[in-house]
Amino acid sequence: MVHARRLPSAFHRRAPRARVALATLAAFGAGPLAAQTETETETIVVTGSVAERRAFDAPYAIGVVGAEDLRRAGPMINLSEALARVPGLVVANRSNFAQDLQISSRGFGARAGFGVRGLRLLADGIPASGPDGQGQVSHIDLAGAERVEVLRGPFSALYGNSSGGVISVVSAPVRRAEAEVGLDLGSYGLRQLRAAVQAPLAGGWEIRASGSAMDWEGFRPHSEAERRLANLRVGWRGEADTVIASASHYEQPADDPLGLKRAQFNADPRQTTPEAETYDTRKRSRQDQLGINWRHRFADGVLREFEASAYAGQRSVTQWLAIAKGTQDNPRHGGGVADFDRDYRGAQAQWRWAWEAVDLMAGASIEDQRDDRRGYDNYVLDADGQPVYGTIGTLRRDEIDRARTRDLFTQAEWRFAPRWAASAGLRAGRVTLSADDRYLSNGDDSGDLSFGYANPVIGLRWQAAPSLALHASAARGFEAPTLGELAYRPDGASGFNEALQPQKSRQLELGAKWRAGDTLDLDVALFETLVDDEIGIASNAGGRASYQNVGRTLRRGAELSAGWRPAPAWRLRGALTLLDARYRDDFRTCSGIPCPAPDVTVPSGNRIAGTQRVSAFAEAAWRSATAGEWGLEWRAAGRTAANDRNTDFAGGYALAALRWSRTLAVADGQRLELLLRVDNVFDRDYAGSLIVNDANGRYFETGSPRSALLALRWVGAL
Repeated sequence: MVHARRLPSAFHRRAPRARVALATLAAFGAGPLAAQTETETETIVVTGSVAERRAFDAPYAIGVVGAEDLRRAGPMINLSEALARVPGLVVANRSNFAQDLQISSRGFGARAGFGVRGLRLLADGIPASGPDGQGQVSHIDLAGAERVEVLRGPFSALYGNSSGGVISVVSAPVRRAEAEVGLDLGSYGLRQLRAAVQAPLAGGWEIRASGSAMDWEGFRPHSEAERRLANLRVGWRGEADTVIASASHYEQPADDPLGLKRAQFNADPRQTTPEAETYDTRKRSRQDQLGINWRHRFADGVLREFEASAYAGQRSVTQWLAIAKGTQDNPRHGGGVADFDRDYRGAQAQWRWAWEAVDLMAGASIEDQRDDRRGYDNYVLDADGQPVYGTIGTLRRDEIDRARTRDLFTQAEWRFAPRWAASAGLRAGRVTLSADDRYLSNGDDSGDLSFGYANPVIGLRWQAAPSLALHASAARGFEAPTLGELAYRPDGASGFNEALQPQKSRQLELGAKWRAGDTLDLDVALFETLVDDEIGIASNAGGRASYQNVGRTLRRGAELSAGWRPAPAWRLRGALTLLDARYRDDFRTCSGIPCPAPDVTVPSGNRIAGTQRVSAFAEAAWRSATAGEWGLEWRAAGRTAANDRNTDFAGGYALAALRWSRTLAVADGQRLELLLRVDNVFDRDYAGSLIVNDANGRYFETGSPRSALLALRWVGAL
């Protein structure tokens, strides 16, 4: 895992409009933050910048989804429920708890068939993505979140390796003593029970504990899932110091219905491919972590603040795959059961200084990950010598994988004129990746690689009018190959894929923000990203996929986010993304399996798999003191390329949702929150996500049919 940082973009100063604790102290690791006061409507953010500011004043594209929007969007299980309202971001729900969400930002991360790659994911300052760029978000507790912040564009490069975008989930601070109990009941056997208690204590202490249990039967056969979450946070606040300690536990067993081939999807998109039952495909995950953050504020002088944080945890995963005995009989195969235990840890320290017109911060961070990775046959033989699948058989892989980063960072802002401000930052570091193979009967796949990087960022902001701000920024980004991409060589020989190089990007952004009081807000961004040495598939044979650098790519597009309150009772909001993501060079890749060497050409001009040209979100809500809030939501996506050859696409779709919510005072200091939702009102069949470049052609993961949700939440003062 990676250390989510409060990084150059996490250094604070007090803003006169902010009158609450800003949860910056409540967020462990004080990662990139945003906050909203109870009396002001303008969000305060620090993500990507040196000092706390209004979102309107931030010289980059940033989106914030608050607690109310999270709660109205669904059962608060997946980020995909609410983040469609953020332009530039794709968070596709696979409707498969055995695989994580498919997330990309301006095309970064789109190539990931499973899990999340190329983005920095933070949960209360603790990373949900690793030093090599792989990540997952299944353990994040959205029910306790105060907001989710999304940073796109050049300033995300300040987060180091594999930071094509940043998603940070920040928990709510402890403001009052209260308890809450929540119950969700939904279609396809969804049941979720949540409970939490929090209280400020004497002597500056505070505590919050929460837990949840979710069960889901699924709308496709063989897709059942459970999830258990538990979180504890203890804090102490003094005149000059704040300490926050946190602990969390997560476990999730889930069946895997797999993707569907084109013919299967066309015949019945709600079926499950037979291989899922044959091989009993499934996944078991468990994670425990601890973290602590200390902040000291200096009373006088230029040095304003020092902050240090550290975390450690362990994640264990066992996954049964759909691989036949004949394929596993290949001596080079690693088996049909993937199993690993991951130990991860990190620490960071940073300082901030402030002068009249200049803010400066600097710091250092370390991140380490150690995977004890094993592979087994996914079968045992019965009395007749026939394979019985879905169990753990003979050991086929045994190695220790390591990933490590060491970073230094600095960022400054100079307000050189009344309406002008310039920002500059640099993050420099080294990522080291290695494998120590201890199963040598099929060759020695040991190896190690180390890459250095320096990501510079510059930005300029001009307040053209009190209600209009313009900004421009540029950066150079860096994305190292993941441990999985380095595991095997394209020529089939033993050893690390040492020929694989990092991909490097040059990013540009122009943007404008307009505010008309509390009535209208409008954000527009234009962007272009040039990538060299893009990483793609090279070969796929004997159960081993290998990767190569495929040349240059170009991503360009536009983003629009707007909100309008035509009357006090009405609220309208919309988001639109246009993205053109294409290869600029021809390259050779695989057309299927087995494929010991690339056998087909991908021509320049093809769309990058997993990207869509257009996506949109719209919402209309009406609120009454007696009738509650009624909302209509609409989200749409254009055709999405299933593979780099562009031989198949997931069709575009448009979905409607209806919701009603109301808060009732039931007694002194007690309230009951009600939510009714119907998603996919017209029961459309569509592919909600894709397993891009899947070697078996099982690209399509069916989106949820029409579904209903009843959510109840009781909150009472203690």
